[in-house]
Amino acid sequence: MGNRYLYAGFAGFVAGIFFRSFFDFGLAFTSFVAVIAVAVFVLGRIEDFHQGRTLGTGKGSTFGNQSVISLFIFVAALGMFRYDLSELHKYNPFLERSLGKEVTLRGIISDEADERESSSRLAVTLDSAVLEKEEISITGKILVITNLYPKWQYGDRLELFGFIAKPKNFSDETTLREVDYRAYLAKDGIYYEMFRPRVTLLSGGQGSWLVEKLFAFKGAFIGNTSRLIPEPHAALLGGLVVGAKQSLGKKLLDDFRTVGVIHIVVLSGYNITIIAYFIEWLFSRFRKSLRLILASVGIVLFAVMVGASATVVRATIMALLVLLARSTGRIYAVTRALLIAGFFMLLHNPKILVFDTSFQLSFLATVGLIYFSPLIEPKVKWITEKWKLREIVVATISTQIFVLPFLLYKTGLFSVVSLPVNLLILTAIPATMLLGFLAGISAFVSTMLALPFAYGAYALLAYELGVVEWFARLPFASITLAAFPSWLVILVYLFYFVIYLRLRPRSVHQFQHL
Repeated sequence: MGNRYLYAGFAGFVAGIFFRSFFDFGLAFTSFVAVIAVAVFVLGRIEDFHQGRTLGTGKGSTFGNQSVISLFIFVAALGMFRYDLSELHKYNPFLERSLGKEVTLRGIISDEADERESSSRLAVTLDSAVLEKEEISITGKILVITNLYPKWQYGDRLELFGFIAKPKNFSDETTLREVDYRAYLAKDGIYYEMFRPRVTLLSGGQGSWLVEKLFAFKGAFIGNTSRLIPEPHAALLGGLVVGAKQSLGKKLLDDFRTVGVIHIVVLSGYNITIIAYFIEWLFSRFRKSLRLILASVGIVLFAVMVGASATVVRATIMALLVLLARSTGRIYAVTRALLIAGFFMLLHNPKILVFDTSFQLSFLATVGLIYFSPLIEPKVKWITEKWKLREIVVATISTQIFVLPFLLYKTGLFSVVSLPVNLLILTAIPATMLLGFLAGISAFVSTMLALPFAYGAYALLAYELGVVEWFARLPFASITLAAFPSWLVILVYLFYFVIYLRLRPRSVHQFQHL
């Protein structure tokens, strides 16, 4: 019964956010939906009362079903209301009046810089504007596209002089699909941008002290690996270990997309799993309660340091639930953990449900891992368990199959070689991350001490890049589809559901993957 209400509540919350993402009928409509939910609940209770049944009991009782329905509807109204709250700062009167005009704005960099090949992108939280030599207070967030140099840091307070504009959607050169860039930025509360304004540093250290120190450590770590390992190997290592936002170059990124391994360029749930296990191992000698606290704090700090993307947050929440389950001795119900992670993420930012592809892919991959892995594992018993090879094969096949329809819908790019390339690369990722981490950390003490680790990491990175580049050169490596309609995506997932119902194992198989 508890699971019934849990699933109804989560489904209602998601349905409300999903509906509100496309339709805005105002707060009155949301209130009306909530009233309907209360009415359904009361009517069900009255009907049971008149029939002489106790609350939610009795043969043929309608209260249980109607309470689930009313819960679904009521929580859907809450989901719509939460989305409404996220839209409160969408319209900025000052910035709207200033569109196409040169203005002077002041604000603080609220995230680490996203460095591309020839530009740097800064998310700036505004606090004031200069109008006729007078400083006026404003609020809002803008994206600033500026030069790579000088480099700006999280917490820098800047003065920006340039033209205000609204972001524009564009067509992807590879897939020829339109990218909803406006919606992508809107999920982070960004509705305006400035392109290469004149930037003046007013002061530094205006952000969170803890986040600033974590970013500083991350920057120093990346600096260490960059001195030891050449590019683009160092950029790939930075993405694998600490989620560094450094460009690998357009050609190499296109190669990663072509062979279907773009997910390893940045931290994914798989990487977070490895890091979570490593952090837990570091504190394995402490008593259970202290180990739980230290490991949890370590995982959370790492998530903050690497930028806390949707994928990282989901994997981090699930990692914390795994730690709690192990420490308390309770069975780790991964489906429930996934719902809890999803609920808190949507509660924090409801816009990621529809407008954040990484969030969507991350959850689809996890669902595939939970439900398809038990179906695939018996078919690959012939693969050795050494180096966790069978586990990697099962996880790769199940996630690749499950995310494929959605990927085709979003990008239209079908990688023919995705499965073999993933298998060839993922087996080397844990060792690459470990050696790269040891190289970056030991370089704080001595460059000579770090060199053996750096050589090992470089060899593995060269292997991974070599695999990507070799397979990307194959003429049949990928196929671009003109269209993959949404109805076909739904049809494929319904087919997956039927297959699962027919082949699912009788005993519930719980996984501790993230």
